[in-house]
Amino acid sequence: MGGFLTIILLFLNLLLLPDPSSSHPLCTDLRAPFTPKTPLAFCPYNGSVCCDSAEDLQLQKQFQAMNVSDSGCASLLKSIICARCDQFSAELFKIESGPRPVPVLCNSTVSVNSSQSNRAANDFCAKVWDTCQNVSILNSPFAPSLQGRGGVPVNSTSSKLTDLWQSKSVFCNAFGGSSEDESVCLDGEPVLLNNTETPLPPNGLCFEKIGNGSYLNMVAHPDGSNRVFFSDQPGKIWLATVPEEGSGGVLGLVESNPFLDLTDEVHFDTEFGMMGMAFHPNFAQNGRFFASFNCDKAKWPECSGRCSCNSDVGCDPSKLGSDNGAQPCQYHSVIAEYTANSTTSQPSSAKSASPSEVRRIFTMGLPFTSHHAGQILFGPSDGYLYFMMGDGGSRGDPYNFAQNKKSLLGKIMRLDIDHIPSATEIEKLGLWGNYSIPNDNPVSDDKELQSEIWALGFRNPWRCSFDSERPSYFLCADVGQEQYEEVDIVTKAGNYGWRVYEGPLLYKPPSTPGGNTSVNSINPIFPVMGYNHSDVNKNEGSASITGGYFYRSMTDPCMNGRYLFADLYAGAIWAGAEYPENSGNFTTNRIPFSCAHDSPIQCSPGDGSSLPELGYVFSFGEDNRKDIFILASSGVYRVVRPSRCNFTCSKENVTAVASPSPRPSSSPSSGSCLSNPHNDLLLFFSFSLLFLLAFTL
Repeated sequence: MGGFLTIILLFLNLLLLPDPSSSHPLCTDLRAPFTPKTPLAFCPYNGSVCCDSAEDLQLQKQFQAMNVSDSGCASLLKSIICARCDQFSAELFKIESGPRPVPVLCNSTVSVNSSQSNRAANDFCAKVWDTCQNVSILNSPFAPSLQGRGGVPVNSTSSKLTDLWQSKSVFCNAFGGSSEDESVCLDGEPVLLNNTETPLPPNGLCFEKIGNGSYLNMVAHPDGSNRVFFSDQPGKIWLATVPEEGSGGVLGLVESNPFLDLTDEVHFDTEFGMMGMAFHPNFAQNGRFFASFNCDKAKWPECSGRCSCNSDVGCDPSKLGSDNGAQPCQYHSVIAEYTANSTTSQPSSAKSASPSEVRRIFTMGLPFTSHHAGQILFGPSDGYLYFMMGDGGSRGDPYNFAQNKKSLLGKIMRLDIDHIPSATEIEKLGLWGNYSIPNDNPVSDDKELQSEIWALGFRNPWRCSFDSERPSYFLCADVGQEQYEEVDIVTKAGNYGWRVYEGPLLYKPPSTPGGNTSVNSINPIFPVMGYNHSDVNKNEGSASITGGYFYRSMTDPCMNGRYLFADLYAGAIWAGAEYPENSGNFTTNRIPFSCAHDSPIQCSPGDGSSLPELGYVFSFGEDNRKDIFILASSGVYRVVRPSRCNFTCSKENVTAVASPSPRPSSSPSSGSCLSNPHNDLLLFFSFSLLFLLAFTL
């Protein structure tokens, strides 16, 4: 199967990123750039772009309506109008700060980022003013629409820049800018990033073990304290206090006193259990939180819901057959809402919650017994609930659910749980529960899509996260079938290829009772990171990816800005850097790791080795301090200072970290559990049950 396959380039080690809008290539509608089937005729953009031929024609008509007689000015205006087609148009038009009528024009009066310095040194904003200031421009995009920037009130005869703006400096104050804040600007040509520094991988990761429990999920307490929530696969949630790094302390957690116990409702087996939890952004005030789990309708009447195999998606459940002895849609994926308000008037101080559901948010029957993912999390920018769903199971997605736009299997969904529609509206809209559809979901542009869908074409997305410093970076790991494990940057309406592709490789399913999707009918977005199965487990030939986080803590400054992910079976960990910065291109390096000699809990079985015996890496966690945790079958590990493992990091100030900085204080609460699964070729043994997520027979 070949050696280690690194796809593209990974995430540059940035110490500080003051502008959270800095991002990978992204269009103004928040979609990923694409290669149009018909080359653009008007705008001079090739390859990956943000315009199709229809939008290109529309921009041409907008340009013609300006009726510009001066050829020099006309050429500049065309480049400005066509910036909508640039693959970095979201950044050029600053969509996260509100849409602009004109992209940011490079202005040399302020400093310019090195990524564009060799081209942006020319003052493009001044050039536009000097060339066009006295030229008549009908329907001018430069009309004073930017409040407080010194524009002159527009009248019916105003058509020249000198009519609209008081001076060149005022004009460039409104429309000019540079890359000093890690963003990009328009210099009249398609944006190119020209970094020449090759990021060097860190020497290694240093861990300390602070807990013996095995967990599937970890979520930082929304109140910003040093507390976190853990959940296990059988259905319990605990509240724990995180000790200071290097203090010698362990997780403050009481196993016998869970924050919530749903084991009576949760169906627990190798591929089933509590899959996710999410706490409302305003949890400290409203006490709302959510659990995602699986249930068995044969054992719990409230489990019953619509089957995901139905006539709407061209599927007949009676023809599915059994899967490991289960009947189609015997098992369901559920999201339920709970509250901490019943136990205290101040939710942030709650140490327990009632197991009674406030409301059922979502219920869907599953066609097979695997690949239902189940993670839930709130978007940091929009406050909506994202729900990760696998293709439903069975080898090769035989019913092609992941590419079926009317099926919710193999999708990432985006739900509004703050506006609950009436029962009549739910029935009319064909919703699967108590939620609304955000107005800007992809269905607003593509009526063929089920309204809940944010992105499609996934096999089994296992662990997704938003970058805490750049929320436009939404990364998901997707478990492969036979050859390849992948990490994707997820964007609005993105199609990530499965089962036309497995990662970057064309895939041929063994059976296709649900039909096929042709290669030419989709514009797949290929992974930005990944690896071949043969590169991590040559003996068993199996692998299963576990997604992680961008490391944003300064505990290990040499790891800052890199994305960490792992393999379930091999216990291997990768870190990567984006190169050039903000390009969306990644390079990965497998990172050695060791255990601190002063770890609070011994990492190895006592043979003198400093190599942690992680076992199976089920998940990652991030606390409010942005420290990263590994949730493994053997326990909970935290990434700590490199010097504690004798790793060299030139950016670490060893003398300055002798005393750990104080954390917000809070009282401990609860937790512990069994092991968890992840990939369905794996058997579970005694208390170390594995979550078999990747392969179905």
